[in-house]
Amino acid sequence: MSVERIEGLGYPILVGRGLLENDLPEFIAGIDHSNVAVITNETVGPLYGEALADRIPSATLISVPDGEQYKTLATMRTIYDALLESGADRSTLIVALGGGVIGDMSGFAASSFMRGIRFIQCPTSLLAMVDASIGGKVGVDLPQGKNLVGAFYDPLAVFADTGTLETLPEVEKQNGYAEIIKSGLVGDVELLAKMAAGRPPVEEMIVRAASVKVTVVKEDRLESGIRAYLNLGHTFGHALEQVSGYEWKHGHAVAVGIAAAARLSERLEIVEEPLSADLDHLMTKWNLPTRFDGYQPAQLWEAMRHDKKWKGGSPRFVLLKRKGEPVVVPDVAQIDVLAALNDVRKGE
Repeated sequence: MSVERIEGLGYPILVGRGLLENDLPEFIAGIDHSNVAVITNETVGPLYGEALADRIPSATLISVPDGEQYKTLATMRTIYDALLESGADRSTLIVALGGGVIGDMSGFAASSFMRGIRFIQCPTSLLAMVDASIGGKVGVDLPQGKNLVGAFYDPLAVFADTGTLETLPEVEKQNGYAEIIKSGLVGDVELLAKMAAGRPPVEEMIVRAASVKVTVVKEDRLESGIRAYLNLGHTFGHALEQVSGYEWKHGHAVAVGIAAAARLSERLEIVEEPLSADLDHLMTKWNLPTRFDGYQPAQLWEAMRHDKKWKGGSPRFVLLKRKGEPVVVPDVAQIDVLAALNDVRKGE
């Protein structure tokens, strides 16, 4: 495919095949820098990281363990140490090569190392291409919850090379599909209709989902208003990830979270059209779960108490009036949240 270029955030988002081979090295060559640190993980490094580092003059490859459980302050310390060992300075350029975890940690390293250096996002997972690499959110998890330490820090550019999806495990593709469905629910009902009717080309889904996020972030970069809509399903999903020790994959957890949000929307009589059964059908079509087991709703409620969208200890949830029309609802009663969770608990 030809390269698609999405503008609107002050930096370009490029989507296409082969970007890591030519476009990215050319882009870096045009930037004044002392050296380059390619930060990746132990899975992506042998597939794409080593070759990319060889293409870029003065590049060092920094590899960390693969997985959300390593998105911690302890791992950040190893990144800082590796940067210093490689001779990094305030003119060093970081390239984040990997999924959302790598993008978040690399961006946080860029935002904080020597009080801020430049970086480029190179997402290699479908999930990161449509979500984590866009919008400037970077950071790490704490034991109490996800993404509790971080910053808003924009990259110079995003290079989404769709060729990397060829080596992506099916479960990771499913994680991306969940975020694409969420994007459709937030702002592109035509995308939802296409996904319900068939299998659109992955590049089209990436561009459309990314465009939804760009539109929202452009209006509300620091999440003081409508950017919260992008968290549809995430309050439930993050809780499920946390209580499972991240055995639940992010996209799978968000899919269940969207199912729970639909039921909470119906229970609170916010929704203006039938919703939950239709969304369950769509999730199933894309091999995504809509139910969880092994945990009590009360455990998930307790995990939600550290969610960043809560204010003054009061719960706030992103719910739906209809497809394409999300709304933030404050002060949702615990009994209603637990009921929605029971509705998406296996055996209930």
